[in-house]
Amino acid sequence: MEIKVELTKNPKEKPAEGQALGFGTIFTDHMFIMNYDDGEGWNNPRIVPYAPITLDPSAMCLHYGQEVFEGMKAYRGDDGRVLLFRPDRNMARLNSSNDRLCIPLIDEDFAVEAIKKLVNLEKDWIPDAKDSSLYIRPFIFAVDPKLGVHPAKHLLFMIIMSPVGAYYPQGIDPVSIYVEDKYVRAVRGGMGYVKTAGNYASSLKAQSEAEKQNFTQVLWLDGVERKYIEEVGTMNVFFKIDGEIITPSLDGSTLPGVTRMSSIELLRSWGHTVTERKISIDEVEEAAKSGKLEEAFGTGTAAVISPIGELKYGDYTMVINNNLIGPVSQKLYDQLTGIQWGRVADTFGWSVEV
Repeated sequence: MEIKVELTKNPKEKPAEGQALGFGTIFTDHMFIMNYDDGEGWNNPRIVPYAPITLDPSAMCLHYGQEVFEGMKAYRGDDGRVLLFRPDRNMARLNSSNDRLCIPLIDEDFAVEAIKKLVNLEKDWIPDAKDSSLYIRPFIFAVDPKLGVHPAKHLLFMIIMSPVGAYYPQGIDPVSIYVEDKYVRAVRGGMGYVKTAGNYASSLKAQSEAEKQNFTQVLWLDGVERKYIEEVGTMNVFFKIDGEIITPSLDGSTLPGVTRMSSIELLRSWGHTVTERKISIDEVEEAAKSGKLEEAFGTGTAAVISPIGELKYGDYTMVINNNLIGPVSQKLYDQLTGIQWGRVADTFGWSVEV
């Protein structure tokens, strides 16, 4: 399909050099839209000026939550190249989410081409500042003007973009995490492995409680036995215990992160023992008390690598590596960001030039 392009007649003023960008508050001039209509399939792909969209008050996405999304970034290399990081994996995960929510699958290769075309059009929006990038948000939602719980027959696939700085204001400094032992986010057989709005809505209450106690994020336990670690609100999680790096296995209630996958591949290529298995919060607490908990860190598109300095479970607060970033976390951050920004050799073939 040909992607039609309508250029804006009123370009926005781009952020000034040195301006604090925050995360997801400024948006570029253009966006991508494609329709799905029953009987016709995905159709009419186009890039148009960024603007509000009109929805019927009865649009099914507003009432039944049939919606999925992805998060990825475009980076400006030191040599001026514009790079994407493993976009094929994001589009594959989007289709996994689509399948779970009865949304028609997209052509993954075409979706990557649409992203590349939009990024190329908006490349002047990619910040030059260190650790800055252009955040890319593809999303799909139901628009049928009808009340009734059934799969939609009409949907929109859209892509919007935002120049962003570091996700956490403290940057690579260790974050403090609160272990949630009251609320449940997901269970196996549900939608924990899907990137959909409902999963994030269900986390808001616990996140609010954590912030009241001055913690940055929430660590979720499994929804059945309430003891096995799953993931942090916006990240997968890793623990280095007595030399072994352990991350919760993907059992259907945890998001299969692209940065998680990449971290595992990098760590194993460096000779580290990386184990994907169930790990209980009691095991982590015991390791902390015995001095065997050497590092803990989260992985995700937004923060890349986020070292964990404190982990509070009940009345006990584990201070990890003296609340400093550990050597494994630092090496992973340096290597991943080096590949993403084109500063180091990409021996894995993960970078895609726009």
